[in-house]
Amino acid sequence: MAKAQVPVPGSVIAAGGLVGGYGVARWTKKRPLGGAVLAVAGAAAAQRWRQRAGGKAAGALTVAYVAAFAGSHPLAKKVGAWPAVLGVAGAVALASWAVADRRA
Repeated sequence: MAKAQVPVPGSVIAAGGLVGGYGVARWTKKRPLGGAVLAVAGAAAAQRWRQRAGGKAAGALTVAYVAAFAGSHPLAKKVGAWPAVLGVAGAVALASWAVADRRA
């Protein structure tokens, strides 16, 4: 008998994209590769958000995802790179849960 598959929540995909994108860029020293991870995860999260909460919510959460990425850069100058990335990833995950994931 096959197990039912539970889809990965958008909050996990988004947080993973922010953390994973930064990690890949840092460890490979190839920023475009990290950007690719960020973009693929963002697209996957947006699709999940659209499925769970509709287009307007997905659009708002996508804007939050991009803003978190952009905001992590100046924040990193104040608190350090990893704390900034983890902080914005947590904020996006919380917003995603509140808007889309808790409905599942």
